[in-house]
Amino acid sequence: MSPIHILRRHRVAALLGAALIVSPFILPLAPKLNGALAETVTPPVTGMTVPNGSFAPIVAADKPAVVTITTVMKAQSETMSDAAPFGDSSPFDDYFRQFFGDQGLPGPRTPPQQQAPRAEALGSGFIVAADGTIVTNNHVIDGATSIKVTLDDGTELPAELVGRDAKNDLAVLKIKSDKTLPTVKWGDSDKLMPGDQVLAFGNPFGLGTTVTSGIVSARGRDLHSGPFDDFIQIDAPINHGNSGGPLMDVSGNVVGINTAIFSPNGGSVGVGFAIPSDQAQKVVAKLMKGGSIQYGYLGVQIQPVTPDVASAVGLGQPSGALVSEVSDGSPAAKAGIETGDVVTSFAGQQIKDPKDLSRAVADVSPGETETLGVWRKGQNVKISVDVGRNGDDVETASAGGGPETPSAQQGLRAPAIGLGLMDVTPDVRQAMNLAPNQRGALVESVNPDKAASASGIQPGDIIIAVNQAPVRDARQADQAIAQAGKAGKKSVLLLVERGDEQIFVAVPFAAG
Repeated sequence: MSPIHILRRHRVAALLGAALIVSPFILPLAPKLNGALAETVTPPVTGMTVPNGSFAPIVAADKPAVVTITTVMKAQSETMSDAAPFGDSSPFDDYFRQFFGDQGLPGPRTPPQQQAPRAEALGSGFIVAADGTIVTNNHVIDGATSIKVTLDDGTELPAELVGRDAKNDLAVLKIKSDKTLPTVKWGDSDKLMPGDQVLAFGNPFGLGTTVTSGIVSARGRDLHSGPFDDFIQIDAPINHGNSGGPLMDVSGNVVGINTAIFSPNGGSVGVGFAIPSDQAQKVVAKLMKGGSIQYGYLGVQIQPVTPDVASAVGLGQPSGALVSEVSDGSPAAKAGIETGDVVTSFAGQQIKDPKDLSRAVADVSPGETETLGVWRKGQNVKISVDVGRNGDDVETASAGGGPETPSAQQGLRAPAIGLGLMDVTPDVRQAMNLAPNQRGALVESVNPDKAASASGIQPGDIIIAVNQAPVRDARQADQAIAQAGKAGKKSVLLLVERGDEQIFVAVPFAAG
């Protein structure tokens, strides 16, 4: 199981069962889980500078706007054990019936035709407008047949789903109330720095609204949970049920939405993650207007520009997004973007890495025309592109496993970087199920002590270009690599076809 846990809705039935098993003689909602008492407020860490030495004013001002979200989902039809859950004639049997009824118990007390039970789950959210607009995580309400919001004063109200966005894991709800609703304000997450104090609000394990304190541990964390990951890492304790709750700064403004934890056991170990408010606020505004978001689309696969790549293409610094493949018929293809281009800017915004490009394109409405700045064969080029619409957005190239290596044949050698190359013959095409017109140099062997191996080149890779110039066969590839070394370049840029993907690999000469 992955140590990354999205803070899934906490199932009410699971909470009751856990409390019952731990101590069947206490109320199931008592704040004692696995022997650990839950604190409603974690004392400030020693040395913190907070108003009047306490977070109480912030909690008093913001807590009324934090809500509990209860969702009802269709439970999967499951056949429970025919045996009593605690054994025949167990004294715990009555306790089990008290909280779960006759469901799943043996004997005539179970109705012969029983519908699949409803599953209830809990999450958190916060009110951002007096009209009842609430922000939470998408995974809190995903699959819900009905949604209920419980205010801090205990008032329960039905909620309507206004809109949701799975890629950013955000959702907007709406409630109606006869009384004035408390709200919280958005803060500026871009100003957060590691070491800044933060407060996490939510409803862990269904205990009730809880606040914990901590600091920002890091910025810009990518959990590979979506194309726009840019999480704030915090050490304030958060647990299941905190999903969708606000992360506050010491001014009492929302700077994040609590979403995930890193944990080997599913509980808080002080490594939590929140969606930055600057990212969330833009998404929420769009959801409030249209209920869904249409993302811009270029149709390229991109990868980071490493120092070796920058050296190979003549860039002064390792910055930008390297285009490793352009989809046929895509907006990028129509605009003339080429494999090997390094995107350095988009719509006037500097592109430092692939994530920058993904987010910049996603923020553009389909149909708009924008200008890309690219580095192409030693020159800066401006390209106008009509942004399209597609659910896949801009994809980052991934390094998948390569095809199986055909039977060994003697090939040419590129001793400077440690590769054994051979031609793509008709037998090779048939053995590897390649296209009839496939050209290039097949990597027959890789010296484990040379630079190509350290750079990730694998047997079975097909080199189709060297320093952005296509190669037809092993001899041409070998000559191009040797020529790059003689020209005094620090590295050589290989365009490799691996399975269904194309990726650029920069191999330094110095390490060969």
